[in-house]
Amino acid sequence: MTEAARGEVTADGRHIIVGGRRWRASDPAIPESLRKELVAELMAARRDVRSDPGTARPRVQDAKVALGERGDLWWEPTPEGQRLRLAAAMRALLRHRSPEATICPSDAARVVGGTSWRDLMDMAREVAQGLADDEIVVVRQHGVDVDLSTAVGPVRLARGRRW
Repeated sequence: MTEAARGEVTADGRHIIVGGRRWRASDPAIPESLRKELVAELMAARRDVRSDPGTARPRVQDAKVALGERGDLWWEPTPEGQRLRLAAAMRALLRHRSPEATICPSDAARVVGGTSWRDLMDMAREVAQGLADDEIVVVRQHGVDVDLSTAVGPVRLARGRRW
């Protein structure tokens, strides 16, 4: 269901009105395939809130931040807000996919940067390095774990030891 189907969208497109209450809209620049993954992760996490709130609530937070519904305003991004949103997008996309699946840092850059995603690739790699340093993710190239600080070319991110 689109936001417009759930409620009235404000003229600037930044909020939706549902039951008289204003909510921040998702970033419309997120590519549809990635938006679907993030919404599916959000809905799955919301279903788990009652049975496993300790695990589900951080999942909800990551999905909502990645979608632009929480955190810095998606229409007025700051570098720190973009970093937080990139990390949230990486975690949410990895959670949504199967445990052995990987993502490309560019997936998170596309979520946060829309059509200007290439401008965020250096930042996305920095964020991925931070997650790798914390062992949240591992960085792979051609299926082999690598150090992102020395890797050249495309890399993939997988769930790390401290996932």
